[in-house]
Amino acid sequence: MLSQPPVWFILVAFLCALGPLVFLHELGHYWAGRLFGVGAEHFSIGFGPELFGWTDKRGTRWKVGLLPLGGYVRFTGDADATSRPDSAPLSETDRARSFHLKPVWQRFLIVLAGPAANFAIAILIFSAFFVTLGMPHSPPVVGRTLPNSTAFKIGLQPGDRILSIGDRTTDSFEDIRRTVALRAGQTLDIRFVRNGSEQVLPAPIASFEMKDEFGQTARIGLLGIVPADREWVRPPLLSVIPQATRFTFEITRSMADGLGQIIGGQRSVKELGGTLKMAQMAGQQASLGFFEFIQLVALFSINLGFINLLPVPMLDGGHLFFYLVEAVRRKPVSERAQEWAFRGGLALILALVMFTTFNDLGSFGLWARLGGLMG
Repeated sequence: MLSQPPVWFILVAFLCALGPLVFLHELGHYWAGRLFGVGAEHFSIGFGPELFGWTDKRGTRWKVGLLPLGGYVRFTGDADATSRPDSAPLSETDRARSFHLKPVWQRFLIVLAGPAANFAIAILIFSAFFVTLGMPHSPPVVGRTLPNSTAFKIGLQPGDRILSIGDRTTDSFEDIRRTVALRAGQTLDIRFVRNGSEQVLPAPIASFEMKDEFGQTARIGLLGIVPADREWVRPPLLSVIPQATRFTFEITRSMADGLGQIIGGQRSVKELGGTLKMAQMAGQQASLGFFEFIQLVALFSINLGFINLLPVPMLDGGHLFFYLVEAVRRKPVSERAQEWAFRGGLALILALVMFTTFNDLGSFGLWARLGGLMG
């Protein structure tokens, strides 16, 4: 078992992972705004008091805030960092550069550009991996089944080619692993081909406590099959980007599945991690090596893009939702409705931060140690 890296190393790794991703996310908003002629007053990495910054020739203040857990671009016409419209009158020059006076489709694309930048970063990282190292590929064929496993009990045999599990098609063994891992304790129909004949069997997915190199445990689903073969394949150069895009999409879909299962009660809310857990993961992966760390950066980037697309007021997804409503109604949502929505969104985000921090501290063993001292 590997030892945990020191706190300073974890902090540096976390900042090196999150800082560039936040910067590029906000840069997506900024450049999309410039494309449509929107002025930017502030470009901030972090919140709170300014540590340092500079003003460019366009009048944009580029700065770094005290709390480096996010960022924002404040466009001309914004009242604050949440992009609420400013009620103060604007000059003719500022009206031409105001974000809120642009057509709704332009505002939609400007907001969408942030999460899109995060997904693009992940695609580029995976593309680089596929070109240099190749991409893992195993056909969805059973090599052997583990004794007393679900696969063994339901009668899967070597040579069976698995076509789908539940509602997910399985084009590779990696698809099987991703699908099963998120469905511990569920019974899923497995559709497979044996000797040219298609069959379907119900399979209760076993729950398995997996321990990583640092002694941390996670509950995953296990079917109990071993692939027939695994290889690292360098895809043709022209297919690298499409393959990396598909890989990114599959990871995003897994995140959506996991969140849906937590909301639906199939998975415990204790599995939700927050900032402290992300920092720990960054330090751990950085201690394992450069490629492991960069792979985690790609996952963080997907996570950042995915979370920002959730339809929660104050997040990009909340703004996109309001713009869709505006496009349908042909008029903006009232300022009062938006204000109450943003207040509710802020309360939800703060509650989620507190809850995930509580979870993180519990996963570090803090509450168990305190209970031992009190007991």
